[in-house]
Amino acid sequence: MNENFKTQVAESVESVSSRWKGTPRFGIVLGTGAGIVAEHIQAQATLPYGSIANFPVSTATGHKGNLVCGTLDGHEVVAMQGRFHLYEGYDVDHATLPIHVMHALGVEVLFVSNAAGGLNPKMDSGDVMLIESHVDFMNRTSPQIAAEPTLGRPSFRSDQVYDRDLIESAHSIARKEGFALHQGVYAAMLGPNYETRAEYRMLRRMGIDVAGMSTVPEVNVAARSGIRTMAMSIVTNVANPDSLEPTSGEEVIEAARVAAPKLKAIVSGVMASC
Repeated sequence: MNENFKTQVAESVESVSSRWKGTPRFGIVLGTGAGIVAEHIQAQATLPYGSIANFPVSTATGHKGNLVCGTLDGHEVVAMQGRFHLYEGYDVDHATLPIHVMHALGVEVLFVSNAAGGLNPKMDSGDVMLIESHVDFMNRTSPQIAAEPTLGRPSFRSDQVYDRDLIESAHSIARKEGFALHQGVYAAMLGPNYETRAEYRMLRRMGIDVAGMSTVPEVNVAARSGIRTMAMSIVTNVANPDSLEPTSGEEVIEAARVAAPKLKAIVSGVMASC
């Protein structure tokens, strides 16, 4: 981490810790429509992103833009109620700055959620899929890595990002609670446009189950920081390339709201098992 970015992270950490004295073991990133999960947190501090030093501002639909600090089922947590996307114009370092801050605050286990378009016909809108692997189409550049080329050297496979024990715990919780829980491959697209008919066909032939516009930069930073990570996609629609229907941000948010109780059950259950 170069000195300038280290300073920015330290300033962000101080901005949070000056208003909340917690020592969270768990971090949560809540994607489109899933921010309502934060309503279950017994908030001790709710910090708008604009009030935290060096934090970007979330501009995407369905992202409230708050860092919620408190307890969830007795566990200290820090949760992002909305994230930052590369398509909003942020570079990788600033889009993932909150993950660095969570690590500095003491987070050891990270839950990341997103809203994603379904490609696997076995899935339905409102389902949840655990990410076991991903394909990265974002083609992004990190100023931090550009300043320190050694950071860009391979140090892990992407498959190693997603903690297998956490995944198994999530499946146990879904069986106990009685809801379907899928597991599959996520495609990270730059966006902000939804995929074309040809792109849907290509992705499905590659064995991809859902496609979205986030998550991979965050989980890669978490892995480099030694944080155990579980990532979940809320399936917001299942695309049929032969008869594509228009997709709106509002439809995505509504599907995410339907899935939010499942997401909350998984996060609470896995925390209890850690």
